[in-house]
Amino acid sequence: MEKDEILLIYGSDPESMAMQIAEAAGLAHLIGDRNKKIGLKPNLVVSRPASGGATTHPEIASGIICYLKKHGFNNIVILEGAWVGDSTSRAFSACGYSPLAKDGVRLIDTQKDDCEVIDCQGLKIEICKSALELDFMINLPVLKGHCQTTLTCALKNNKGIISDREKRRFHSLGLHKPIAHLNTAVRNDFIFVDGICGDLDFEEGGNPVYGGRMFAARDPVLCDAWAAELLGHNIEDIQYISIAEKLGVGSTGPARVRELNKNHEAPPPPKPQGKAKQLAANVDEDGACSACFAGLIHALSQLDSRSRRDLGRISIGQGYKGKKGELGVGICTSGFTSSCPGCPPTGAEILGFLKSTFTVTMP
Repeated sequence: MEKDEILLIYGSDPESMAMQIAEAAGLAHLIGDRNKKIGLKPNLVVSRPASGGATTHPEIASGIICYLKKHGFNNIVILEGAWVGDSTSRAFSACGYSPLAKDGVRLIDTQKDDCEVIDCQGLKIEICKSALELDFMINLPVLKGHCQTTLTCALKNNKGIISDREKRRFHSLGLHKPIAHLNTAVRNDFIFVDGICGDLDFEEGGNPVYGGRMFAARDPVLCDAWAAELLGHNIEDIQYISIAEKLGVGSTGPARVRELNKNHEAPPPPKPQGKAKQLAANVDEDGACSACFAGLIHALSQLDSRSRRDLGRISIGQGYKGKKGELGVGICTSGFTSSCPGCPPTGAEILGFLKSTFTVTMP
């Protein structure tokens, strides 16, 4: 498989699809030395099964492991760190990855990992040592939306191999720039994108859309650019893609797409509905962590449009530390007249706060 290719397969059997892609790509040849330490990096941002549209199907990892072992690779780890506020060990269990830890395959919780500060082309970033020690990284993102960056795919998925402290700092820096710089230092040797049923608006899932496809790439910039266009986004609107290209991480294309089978079952490429942007119309966000922001969006989704308007402006994010205001969410807005405590507060806690503080109407 060449660097400018996208391998595309349709179907509903993630394990078989992953194995077919690996064979078609000649993954064993790309890896080479059978003694290399290989890491699989899924997206397990929350402790919810893949059917909810937020996390990577464990069958994909299972299919890749079967392929690798068949070809003599036995030094394999699965590494991930859930988002701030959730537990990776709980995610490994809830998402179906715990049973994969057998026959020498290990699960690594990067939330508990030691880190090393790396100069990522002018931006110093704290990266987990388990990721830096890999000889070959297989990135397993979900094709889904994100309420702050619009899209999350290969480049953003590597945010799971930095410390929780660094994740918070990424948000204070605006996400796009640090995501791009991170990928100048971490590996993206091969990418399997789970496009079976991602949530196209929310990174925490809850509104899965059946896509019935999986695709693979060797260039993470090309991968994300193609994914963005597949969902109908303009690449220019997802800033970290173009920043990463300028930093030399990869190319936006054009891509050469090689279909491994015919599209008999999969629907046309799914399109986001823009729900997150609609719900956040009265939110002032400045450096909010994903878990906190997603909790607020979830809470707002439980209210009708009139109630959302009546709430007025809602502030959220690290940019409000030490500042005063009217209505805020999260510990960073503790100086506000009305503030929902927590770091991060859950969606249910935020909803309860909004309902108790103001007269709102449930839809």
